[in-house]
Amino acid sequence: MGHCGITSSKTVLVFLNLIFWAAAGILCYVGAYVFITYDDYDHFFEDVYTLVPAVTIIAVGALLFIIGLIGCCATVRESYCGLTTFVVILLLVFMTEVAVVVLGYVYRAKVEDEVNSSIRKVYNEYNGTNSNAQSRAIDYVQRQLQCCGIHNYSDWQYTPWYEESKTKSVPVSCCKKNDLTCTGSLDHPEDLYQEGCEALVVKKLKEIMMYVIWTALTFAAIQMLGMLCACVVLCRRSRDPAYELLITGGTRA
Repeated sequence: MGHCGITSSKTVLVFLNLIFWAAAGILCYVGAYVFITYDDYDHFFEDVYTLVPAVTIIAVGALLFIIGLIGCCATVRESYCGLTTFVVILLLVFMTEVAVVVLGYVYRAKVEDEVNSSIRKVYNEYNGTNSNAQSRAIDYVQRQLQCCGIHNYSDWQYTPWYEESKTKSVPVSCCKKNDLTCTGSLDHPEDLYQEGCEALVVKKLKEIMMYVIWTALTFAAIQMLGMLCACVVLCRRSRDPAYELLITGGTRA
């Protein structure tokens, strides 16, 4: 019965190590996705530490690939030293992922304040040219999130760009997607996106942070199962001298 329990734990552990390899790729993908997406919205927040969870999750992904390799080799060979190393590293990664979850919640709570404090400054620096980073950021966000202005399209009337242009219009990035005749004129507000960008940017950034949090939580749970199976193999191996002699070819190391 004891040998059967070890065999079952070994089978699950080998399967989990294969999952760790897949998890490594998924974690790196999620981290890269966060980086790329935040790059599109980086003008709307100033705290660079917001990206710490993404950096950490990429590092964890790279480490998980190595863990999967160590775990597979140690499980197949039933190396006491290898399995112990596997459990210790897995525990460290588990603690790191818990830290990612905590940081994710902390920075998710700060997103709204960050956006609120910086978005008006970004809109005031808009000049409508492609060479201006703030202009590119605002035009991208307005097209991508289908919004216009901070709270609504009327906010553009209080920007330096609007006063200097004297055209009584908003940027064409405020025009509804399928309206090919829209010029951004405030005389035809029905052609413009009605919702403001501030709330949508906050929502988008919070959603991205939740991807990181749920990804970290999911794989932390899988790692707990991996540690449990490795501990079962180690404990049964150390408590069963006959089994240890069997796997070492009849001699003790």
